[in-house]
Amino acid sequence: MQRTFTALIAGLVVACAVLPVCLNCASAATAEPTDEQIDSAPCMAAVTARAEERIIADCAALIDNDKAAKADRIKAAIARAAALERKEQIDRAISDYDLAIRLDPTLADIFNARGELWRKKGDRPRALSDFGAAVKINPNHAAARANYKSLSLEIERIGAMIAVNNKPSFNCTTARRPVEKAICANPELANLDREINAVNTKIVREAGKDNRSAGRAMQREQDEFIARRNAEFGRPDFDLQKMMRQRLDHLMALDRH
Repeated sequence: MQRTFTALIAGLVVACAVLPVCLNCASAATAEPTDEQIDSAPCMAAVTARAEERIIADCAALIDNDKAAKADRIKAAIARAAALERKEQIDRAISDYDLAIRLDPTLADIFNARGELWRKKGDRPRALSDFGAAVKINPNHAAARANYKSLSLEIERIGAMIAVNNKPSFNCTTARRPVEKAICANPELANLDREINAVNTKIVREAGKDNRSAGRAMQREQDEFIARRNAEFGRPDFDLQKMMRQRLDHLMALDRH
């Protein structure tokens, strides 16, 4: 009995000695870690001062740290993107706009700004998508609407040009004259013929607005060129490409005046 009591007392003494330490450990284990405080002041001061080099350098601490306040990161990313764009660092600027849009996908202005950069890079599909997104977010966004409309027309014109590329102004399936067959067989000559016809049509139309006689005179000049081209083709000293190039240069000069 005495031995049992002694063992019990010894156990209580050990328990009392260890208990404070265990309680401290439990307290430390359950305490929440304190987030690192990100100082936004240098970046915001640079943004306010519109100091491009400082914006690029000082805003990195906010942009690259996902523990920083979201609003601060968005403002820093947009500011740095604008600074990078002015330095023609387009890819880096797009990356910053990407971050801003990920953090807040309702920023119509930023979709439009990123779309303009994609357009500058020649990526028309991405540009059109961004302009469309901006208009969807804000149907009254004038710049985005104008960008979407102008780019849509540009893409349409490019599509039309591709459709007629290397094709002359006439139908090659019905071509009978040797000169016409030669033009159809040569993409460069085919493009020259189409350009000559397009510029001449414009000049005749413009000339005939105020004076029908002037329009008819310009068309007679074109008819005479085609007749001379047809008659002279096949002669040993005849250069069809040179003749067509001279005709286009002449028409372009008239169009400029």
